[in-house]
Amino acid sequence: MPHSFPDDLVQAQHDWYTTYRELAAGAGAGARTTVLRRRLVRLSVRISAHPFWATLPGTAPAARMELKQLTWDARPPHRAPQHRAPDQTP
Repeated sequence: MPHSFPDDLVQAQHDWYTTYRELAAGAGAGARTTVLRRRLVRLSVRISAHPFWATLPGTAPAARMELKQLTWDARPPHRAPQHRAPDQTP
């Protein structure tokens, strides 16, 4: 049965995957790695302690997997690169 997840929970899970991918891609070097890891911890707590889970006695594990599947492939909308005229400076 599909669940209706709160927007803030969906956003937190989406942000978790975005942060994880950034860290895994090696974008976090030095102090940036620490920032990304701390963000993952904060997001993990926000997701796991969300009040929504308390409304699902007995089905929370399946709902957690559904949330992960919902947000795994969700990517921000693709933006076309903006082209500048040759006489414009960046």
